[in-house]
Parts: sequence; structure tokens; C-alpha cells
Amino acid sequence: MPNYTVMSRTTVRAKIKKTTEEMKAKVRRAMQNIEYIATTTDCWTAFRQSFIGVTAHWIEPDSLERCSVALACKRLKGSHIFDVLAGALNDIHTEYNICKKIVRTTIDNASNFIKAFRVYGCDEESSVGGGEEDVSDSENAEDLEEEIEGVEIQGVMDEEDGGSEYQLPKHHRCACHLLNLISTVDATKANSNQVYKKMSRAAFAKCTALWNKSARSTSAAEVIERECKLQLIRPNDTRWNSLFLSVERLLRIIQDSGEGAIRAVCIALKVPMFSPAELAFLTEYVATMSPIAKALNIMQTEVNVHMGWLVPTITLLTVKLDRLLTSSKFCEPLIFALQEGIQQRFGPMLLDPELIAAAILLPKFRTSWTSNEDLLKLGMNYIKTHLEQEPVQSNQSEQQEEEDEDYFDIMKDNVQETSKQLDVYLASTATTMVVLKSVPAVYRLSLKVNTPLPASAACERLFSSAGQIFTPKRGRLGSENFENQLLLKLNKKYW
Repeated sequence: MPNYTVMSRTTVRAKIKKTTEEMKAKVRRAMQNIEYIATTTDCWTAFRQSFIGVTAHWIEPDSLERCSVALACKRLKGSHIFDVLAGALNDIHTEYNICKKIVRTTIDNASNFIKAFRVYGCDEESSVGGGEEDVSDSENAEDLEEEIEGVEIQGVMDEEDGGSEYQLPKHHRCACHLLNLISTVDATKANSNQVYKKMSRAAFAKCTALWNKSARSTSAAEVIERECKLQLIRPNDTRWNSLFLSVERLLRIIQDSGEGAIRAVCIALKVPMFSPAELAFLTEYVATMSPIAKALNIMQTEVNVHMGWLVPTITLLTVKLDRLLTSSKFCEPLIFALQEGIQQRFGPMLLDPELIAAAILLPKFRTSWTSNEDLLKLGMNYIKTHLEQEPVQSNQSEQQEEEDEDYFDIMKDNVQETSKQLDVYLASTATTMVVLKSVPAVYRLSLKVNTPLPASAACERLFSSAGQIFTPKRGRLGSENFENQLLLKLNKKYW
């Protein structure tokens, strides 16, 4: 086209950079009047380059809808030790002027992130639960090795001094990551039972043989599709509930097409056929892991899930596992292993007054999610204590502010008004968030404790989008240009 000219690479980069700055300014303005903000963070590696991603989330005060933005996907150089992560997070929070607004940051179980928040976090009591730290990543292991090699006394003293160099918010360990550890690491403890171990190894060995054949051979995949009308799902290490979904698909094929279809596949691929006992075991395995998979799906939702969903979801999960014990024939050791893992990793969270209060302050749950009066008392005490600190505007038209007004009368009126609002909220039967607007003090406290997300899946989605941009053909893309393109892609609403 003779009448058109193609922009040069330099011009395109300049336009992308300018648009990104304008978008960031709009994001800052959007968060300027928001009182409570939550973030999620994690690290990602591609083409021998490492990045730290941060997303921000808040509840719009008027519409009560969840709003989310991507704040950064910055390049990290050197070892990912705790102070490097703390510095990067502090810089990102400062750039958007949200340091004092963040109520919680949701992270995974990586030891470097845990230590960063332990040293530089504002409140150690907030980091309850989670069990042992995850040191499976090579980066985390490298960090531990570096810490073990030598420790300077001055460094220890600085750490004990409270980490005044950076100020990080309270943190929360990702519920989905913990559920993944329960369904993988903790579930293997069931193998201590020899009967379960023998049955599970036999069944999963045949499943693995089928999965490998379907993945490595196109002709095998064609046989499976012809006989079963569906393809098999192969488990992978990154998707949390992939093993459950893979076994579930196999059983669905058997249920829809009959055992004859899967028998024909096994004969064609020269794979041993499942025995009736093995099929019964796999059926029971799916029934046992189904509550875990459903809890995972709930926790990783971003739009309609708040922190108050965490304790009721895990509480109901334990109840469902208890009920499965009465009918379990093969998977009783697995159920016990899962229950032990839940208690180890979620036990302190289930007793955290703030998390219990978050559930009570959601109209969907209130106090109906448990019959344990001691748990409800912990949450109610937290609510009453923090409601007394909320400024309350009485409906009475008394606005006299005399200098000789009794200080203790003001405190008494405040307690009575907040207690009245709490009673009105608990007596209501409405299940939508709109009901909170009629009780301002309860509404403010509910926003504060329910703004955080129980899982860091939002940051995982950020990295999924990053992978679509940072492809092999773009492996030499500059880190700043890459981040600008990613933020523009994810924050279309703000430019």
C-alpha cells in the first residue's frame, strides 16, 4: 500500500511505553480512594529469565464487585533470596502508592517468600497455617543452601531487629497450593497400608500405561477416539487436580461406552486390562478426591470468592471426608491421610479469629456453616472487638459536639450502635452482599477482612498470559517491553 508507512520498531516501543504509563496512572487513580486492597504474588521463569508477578484486588464500595488488575511482572536478577523479593515487592507497592492499603498478600509455600514476609512483614501472627514450607523448587533449594553455607552475626541481628528496611503487609498462604500438597504429598502416606499400596500401584500402573500410549502415539490416540468417542486426559505436574481429572475421564469413558470399549483399547494398545477390583478402586478413589477437587475449584475462583469462603470450604471438606469413611472399602487409608494433611496444613487457619470472622461477615454464610459454638465464639469476639473501633454515624440527627461532652458516653453509644448493627445483620435472611450497606460498621469490617483472596491463582493466570507473549520467537524480548505488553493485555479496562 503506497499511502501507508510501517512504524519502526523504536516508534512502536515508544508508543507502548507511553500507553503503559497512562494505563498505570489510571490504575493509581482507580485505587486512590480504595481503603482496602489485597495482592497476590509469585515468581515465574522462562528462557533462563526470572520474573516476579503481582496482582491487586479490591471490592468496589458501591457495586460490591471484585476488581482486579495486574501491577507488575518485573525481571529478577541473581538469587531469589528473601531480601531481594522483599525489595521488589516494596518497590511495586510504592510505585502504586498502596503500601498502607494492603490488608494481605497471598503467596505460595515457597521458603523464600515465607522468610521475606516473616522478616519484613508487619504482623507475624497473620501468617498462620500452611504446615511445612515447600522447598521443592530449585530456586528455593538454592536459597536454602546459600543460607546454610554461612551466617553473619550482624545479619542475624538485623533480622531480629524486625526488618525495618522494607515494610511488607500481612501474608496468607495459598489455599490451592496447600490443597495440592495434601492431595499429592500427604496422600502418599496412605501407602503405609500394604493392601491400599498394592491396589493403588496396580491400578495406576495400568492407567499410566494408557496415558503414555495415548500421548506418544498418534495411532494410539486414534484408536482411543474411535472406540471411546473421547480422548484420555494425561496428568501433569503443574495442574493441581490433573490426576483426579484424568482418572475421572477414564471412568466416564467406561460408564458411557461400557467396559467393552476400554477392553478393545487395551487389546489394541497391548496394555493389561483393568480387573473389576481395580475399577472399583478407581471409582472409590474419584469419589474420595472429588471433594478436594471441588474445594480447589472454589478457592481458585477470583471474581465471586472472598477470604470468608476459606474456613467454611475446608470445614465442609472435612465433613465430607468423614462421611466417606462409612462406605469406604479400599480408600480408608487415603481418607485418613487426607484428613491428617488438612489438619496439619489448615489447622491453625481454621482457628484464626480473623478468618472465622470473615466467614461470619459474608451474608452467604453468617453462622450456618458450622455447629461448633467455640469456633463461632472466636469469630464473634473478633467482630465485636473490631466493630467498637469503627466510626459509627448514628441515624439520630444529633450532631452536637460540645467540648464538655463525656468521653465515656461517646464510647458507650458507639458500642451500643455497632452491637445493634451486628444484631440486625445476623437476623437478616438476605444472602447478597447488598444487605451490608444497611449496616455501615459491619459493612466496613466485612470489606476489610474479605478483600483478600484465599489463593494466588490470579498470579498464576498472569503468568499464563505472560507465556502467550514470551514465546520462543520472542525469547530476546526486552524485560521492560515484555512487561509493558503484558500489563496492557491484562488491564485493557484502564487504557
